[in-house]
Amino acid sequence: MVIYLTGIVVISYLYNIISRKTRIPSVLLLLGTGIFLRNFFDGKFLPFDVISRGVETLGIIGLIMIILEAALDLNIRRDKLMMIGKAFFSALIILIVSSFFIAYLMNYMLKEPFVNCLIYAVPLSIVSSAIVLPSVDMLTPESKEFIIYEASFLDILGILFFNYLISAEQFTALSGVIYGGKIVLGSVLSFIVALILIYMLSKITLHVKFFLMFAVLIALYTIGKLLQLPSLIIILLFGLLVNNPSLIRPKELLNFIDINAFRKLGEQLKDITAETSFIVRTFFFLLFGYSINTSVLIEKNVLIIGTMIVLLLLLVRFTFLKYLNPKENPLPELLIMPRGLITILLFYNIPKANTLVNFNQGILFYVILVTSFLMMIGLLVTKQEVVEEVESSDHHLL
Repeated sequence: MVIYLTGIVVISYLYNIISRKTRIPSVLLLLGTGIFLRNFFDGKFLPFDVISRGVETLGIIGLIMIILEAALDLNIRRDKLMMIGKAFFSALIILIVSSFFIAYLMNYMLKEPFVNCLIYAVPLSIVSSAIVLPSVDMLTPESKEFIIYEASFLDILGILFFNYLISAEQFTALSGVIYGGKIVLGSVLSFIVALILIYMLSKITLHVKFFLMFAVLIALYTIGKLLQLPSLIIILLFGLLVNNPSLIRPKELLNFIDINAFRKLGEQLKDITAETSFIVRTFFFLLFGYSINTSVLIEKNVLIIGTMIVLLLLLVRFTFLKYLNPKENPLPELLIMPRGLITILLFYNIPKANTLVNFNQGILFYVILVTSFLMMIGLLVTKQEVVEEVESSDHHLL
């Protein structure tokens, strides 16, 4: 078993190298490997109940690591506030509009209750940071930052919207206000907890401290989930404050922290978070690929509904990106909208009372695979543009 596990890590590393050279997302290669292993072993290598539990557990850990990794990459400065605002507005509008469009589509096609359709539509409307973050190095710094911010906001807003839908007994103005109050309370508590964690991180002298932080963050996320508080905000704020100490308020709190030593710790935390995300992402997508029954992907119902969902996602994204930047080419941002880890994780958390009887799980697999292929096309187009720009520059130099 040890040989299998180490072999998988080595293969995943090689996939990352291949991805950088070819722009084929490493996640697609991992999914393909999982699908191959399922067919090669005829689904008998691992029991599917073990696979389900493994995917769900790795999904939670991966979600935390990916949000933290994204937050540690974000620099908050005054000159970026407009771009951050655009990214937040883009994430919010695209999430809401896509969710309702997909819900109306499923309500019409599947003849299921609209609220339950909306619960299924929200995960399908969330872009996967787990796939986006490792794949956007080729983009310009402006496009890369916008996509990272947008994907991070989509993750958090999508989870908040999903949790509201599955927890509210009635969808009234009062229930919305109560849930909004929980978000405000959770944000305040998250800021305080993030400051405490930063203070602890700066004071711990033992070598083993980062995985202690990870354990605390995972525990806080789980507790917050049980209390129905937006605990994912703790992860986001912790990462943002580590990477942007200037955001810490009041300023007097900085007197308790050695800024130079803390910046060094922040760089180390980035490296360890990226390494941990790599391992979690590797086994998550491999196991998920193993769980995919490819025969359902060619069913007529899956092809029709899955294709219509992808077209709706493209239409909403194209319309809004053109609204944000009417004079700019919407590529590659238009095609960088893969569904993945959070979509899968939220599907695992849909209550039985809200289950769509007529929903085929193949639709989920289809949307994830097609949107990942679309992102690959977007990255390939970007690579070609970069090559042409370099060749043009060389020509001018000559």
